[in-house]
Amino acid sequence: MLEVKDVDMIFGGLAALKDVSLTVPQNQIHGLIGPNGSGKTTLINVITGFYTPTSGEVIFDGKKISGMPPNAISLAGLGRTFQNVNLFPEMTALENVMTGYCARTKHNIASAIFHSKLYRKEEKEGYETAMRQLHFVGLSEDINTKAKNLPYGKRRLLEIARLLATDPKLVLLDEPVAGMNEQESEEVAQLVRKMREEGGRTILLIEHHMKFVMSLCDELTVLSSGKKIAEGPPAEIQKNEQVIECYLGKRRAKSA
Repeated sequence: MLEVKDVDMIFGGLAALKDVSLTVPQNQIHGLIGPNGSGKTTLINVITGFYTPTSGEVIFDGKKISGMPPNAISLAGLGRTFQNVNLFPEMTALENVMTGYCARTKHNIASAIFHSKLYRKEEKEGYETAMRQLHFVGLSEDINTKAKNLPYGKRRLLEIARLLATDPKLVLLDEPVAGMNEQESEEVAQLVRKMREEGGRTILLIEHHMKFVMSLCDELTVLSSGKKIAEGPPAEIQKNEQVIECYLGKRRAKSA
């Protein structure tokens, strides 16, 4: 589903990513971990078209997407969330999710003004899609609540519902449980599994919450200082001396 090949990302002489490769098979939950400043978000920005890599390429669903604009990558079926929740605060939950569906519509301004047959059809489909995704993430009772009035955990779920309305094949989640308590984190973990099992989606996620990552992911890729230092199943990564050293420091890793 996703293949990152030998990617370098250099900013003014600073190498944020150095020869990074990554493969995510279809229907896998793949975790991307590493300490702060390791290059995780930079890699996600390369994958989703916010940055064009200095060298290397990104292949999604058999097609090269590196160099394509973010909106074209989204339309190709690769969607993402961001570290900071970014919703329309004065809009209801339903309206927020319908904006996600808007990326898939084909009507133009004139069609909207005159309420053409196509506009009415897509408006109905957008409403039905939004309702379905709100139900999927567990927000059926909050459809008419303004985003600004939802608690933090529900705003995170709303962001995921809006993303799902774009109908992505591959979902990239950037720190989806940041700031959540254990119960909220477990609810997100269950949702991620549901996205794979019922929605047939492939998931790539960045997260610092190790319990969340280790219990959820099939495979993990570990970055440090812009380089890939390890890759494999969670049980293997937990025992990797280089990974332990990366997180704990050399002296503490030895004592551990």
